Amino acid sequence: MIFDIEMIKKHYESLPGKIEKIRQTINHPLTLAEKILYSHLFQNDFASEYGRGKDYVDFAPDRVAMQDATAQMALLQFMQAGKQKVAVPSTVHCDHLILAQKGANEDLAFAKNLNSEVYEFLSSVSNKYGIGFWKPGAGIIHQVVIENYAFPGGMMIGTDSHTPNAGGLGMIAIGVGGADAVDVMAGMPWELKFPKLIGVKLTGKLNGWTSPKDVILKVAGILTVKGGTGCIVEYFGEGANSISATGKATICNMGAEIGATTSLFTYDEKMSAYLSATGRADVAALADSVKEHLNDDAEVWANPADYFDQLIEINLDELKPHVNGPFTPDRAFPIDEFGQAVKDNNWPDVLSAALIGSCTNSSYEDISRAASIVRVAIEHGLKVKSEFNITPGSEQIRYTIERDGFIELFEEVGGTVLANACGQCIGQWKREGAEKQEPNSIITSFNRNFQKRNDGNPNTHAFVASPEIVTAMAFSGRMDFNPMTDYLEDKFGQKFKFDEPTGEELPSNGFAVEDMGYQAPAEDGSNVVVSVDPTSERLQLLEAFKPWNGQDYTSLELLLKAKGKCTTDHISMAGPWLRFRGHLQNIAQNTLTGALNFFNDAVNNVKNQLTGEYGTIPKVQLEYKKHGIGSIVIGDENYGEGSSREHAAMQPRFLGIKAILVKSFARIHETNLKKQGMLALTFANKDDYDKVQENDKIDIIGLTDFAEGKPLTIVLHHKDGSSHEFLANHSYNSVQIEWFKAGSALNLIKMKGNV
Repeated sequence: MIFDIEMIKKHYESLPGKIEKIRQTINHPLTLAEKILYSHLFQNDFASEYGRGKDYVDFAPDRVAMQDATAQMALLQFMQAGKQKVAVPSTVHCDHLILAQKGANEDLAFAKNLNSEVYEFLSSVSNKYGIGFWKPGAGIIHQVVIENYAFPGGMMIGTDSHTPNAGGLGMIAIGVGGADAVDVMAGMPWELKFPKLIGVKLTGKLNGWTSPKDVILKVAGILTVKGGTGCIVEYFGEGANSISATGKATICNMGAEIGATTSLFTYDEKMSAYLSATGRADVAALADSVKEHLNDDAEVWANPADYFDQLIEINLDELKPHVNGPFTPDRAFPIDEFGQAVKDNNWPDVLSAALIGSCTNSSYEDISRAASIVRVAIEHGLKVKSEFNITPGSEQIRYTIERDGFIELFEEVGGTVLANACGQCIGQWKREGAEKQEPNSIITSFNRNFQKRNDGNPNTHAFVASPEIVTAMAFSGRMDFNPMTDYLEDKFGQKFKFDEPTGEELPSNGFAVEDMGYQAPAEDGSNVVVSVDPTSERLQLLEAFKPWNGQDYTSLELLLKAKGKCTTDHISMAGPWLRFRGHLQNIAQNTLTGALNFFNDAVNNVKNQLTGEYGTIPKVQLEYKKHGIGSIVIGDENYGEGSSREHAAMQPRFLGIKAILVKSFARIHETNLKKQGMLALTFANKDDYDKVQENDKIDIIGLTDFAEGKPLTIVLHHKDGSSHEFLANHSYNSVQIEWFKAGSALNLIKMKGNV
C-alpha cells in the first residue's frame, strides 16, 4: 500500500518546472536543501532570494505527523480552528504512552487499558477530521513515517523534535509544536526563518565497528548542542552514498541534538532500494526520473565551501566508534579514549543497563548487526551481565526480526524485547530501584541522555553509542570495555574477542507484517462525535488565552532565575507526567520542576515574594496568578533545548507567566512560546543575566510600540531601592507580534476565520 501516491505524483510532475523558476531568480548553483525549500513556498512566485538566517518565509509542507503525547494538545487546538477536515495528509502515532516494564505483550496490554480514554479520543478525532491513525503497538512515529510516508524532495512537519529522521530519504522534515501543526492542517502557511546551511562532506566508507551512529556522535562533538541552531545540515559526498537509507535516518534523527532545524541526505541508490523494499517501488521510479533535482548541483559538490555557510569534512575510513555523555549528547569520546574518561571522571564503571532500539536505531540493519554480536556471545556460552532491552521501531520491524530469528537470539542471552514504542528513551521506563537514586551507568542507542530523562534518577549516568557497541558492552558489564581491543573470558575459560559486527541493510527475504496497526479515517467524518468528559483527569477542552491588554508589563515578580541547562524536560517533564499531556491544568503542576534555581542551587524551590517563604515553582506561580500578579522566568544558554513539546510553552502561559528572558533559545521552544502569546526575549548583553537579583521586580518597557527589530527595555527594581536598565532583543516579525497581541496564534486564526 502506497499512501498519498497522487500527491507524490503531482509533486514530482511539478518539480522540474519549479526548479527552473527558482533558477531564473537565484543565479547560482543550488543545494538540495534550497531546491526543497523554494519548491515548497506557500506562494510559488517569488521575486528574490531569501536571506539565510534573516527572512521569515511562508511554506506549504506536504504532510503532518503527530505522536500521541503531543497530538492530544495539537488536536485539541485544531478542534478550535473551525475546520471540517485537515488540509494536508496527516497522521497520529500511538508510541509515547506505552510504559516499558515487563515485556512487549504485557506492557502493550497494560497501556491499552491505562490509556484507553486517550486512545479513544485520538482515534475518534482522527476519524472525524480525516487523519490516519496508527494504533498502539504499530510502532514509533519516525520509523513508521520512513517506512510509509517519507519521500525524497518532500517537506513535512511533525510534533516531535526527531521528525528529521525522514531526512534519511532526502526529505526536509522539521520538528514543531502543535500550534504549527494546526496552521498546516488548517491550510494556513507555515512560517520559518529561512535556515542557514551547514554542509557535511563525507568521504571514504564506514568499516568494522564504525556505524552511521558514529557520524552524528562525531558531528555532535564538533557542533555542540546549539551549533546547528537555525541551520539545515546537509550530508553529501561519496561517503554519504555508501550509507544505507536507515543509517542516514539515524544521522538525521540525532540532528535534533545539535539544535538543527533539520538534516537531510541527497538522493541516491540506497534510498531508491529502501523505497522498493518497503513496498514503494512506484515512488522510487518517480524519484529516479527526477533524481537530478533531488541532489545538489554539480558545482556545489565541486566547491562546497562556496555554497554552505559552514563546511565540515569527515573521512569515514578514519572515523572511530564513539560514546557520548553523560548528561549531554555532545560530550563525545572515541571508543579508545572512553575507558580512560570513565576513570578520570570517576563515573560508575559497572554497566547496569544496555538498551538498544528507539526511533534512532531500530532499523533492520541495526538489529541485525547487534544480533551478529549476540551470535558470537552464544558460541562462547555467555549471557549478558547487565539488563539488556531491545525496542523494535515498528510492527513491521518486530515481525520481520522475529521471522528471521533475532528475537530468539536476544532472549537466549537474557535480553528482553519490549513493545514497539518509545519507552525507556523518553522516561517511560518503570525501572526497579530508580527511586533509590543510586549512582549508576547505562548505555543506550537512543538520542538524548539528559539527567533524569530515562528513569527519573538524577544519578543515572546515561551514555549514547551505536547498537553494536551497546550490545557488546552488555556482555562485559563494564563501562571501560572496548570491544575492538579488549578480550572476554568464555564459559570454557578461554579468552576471546568479538568479531566485527555484520548485518544486512535490508532483509534478504523482504519485510513482512501481518497487521501494521493502521486505521484509515472515515470518508465523511461530519457525523463522528468527539466527546471529552468534563471530569476527566487526562483530557480537557481548551479555553482561549486572553489577548494582551495593550500595556507594558510592570512589577513582574521573578519566578525563577534558571541556572545552567534548562531543557524542555526540565520545563515539562515526561515520564509519569505523559498521562496528563491532554489536560493543561493538570500537567501545569509540573512546570519547571526540574529547573535549578540560581540563588540556592535547589531544584523546584523558589522564593514566594508574597510570603517570603520558599516553595515549589508551580505552587508559588499559582499564588501569583491567584493575586493577578504577572511573573517572568530568566534563563541561561539554549533555553528549551530538547523535545518539541509545546506544553513547555503552554504551561507557563496557563499559569500566568508573562515572559521568558534568556541568553539564547533553542529554535522550537522559542517558536512555541511565540505561538502561545508569550514574550520570548534574549539579553542584548548576556552579562546582564548576572544583574538579576532574587527579590527584583521587573518591568518590560516598549510593548506599546512593539515592532520588528526594535529592542525592548528591561528595568530591574532591586530590593535596596536601586535599579538597572538594559535592552532585551527579540526575533518577532509583524505577524508574530499579532500573535502576541491576539493572545496566541490560534486566537488570530479564529479571528480571521470569523471575519
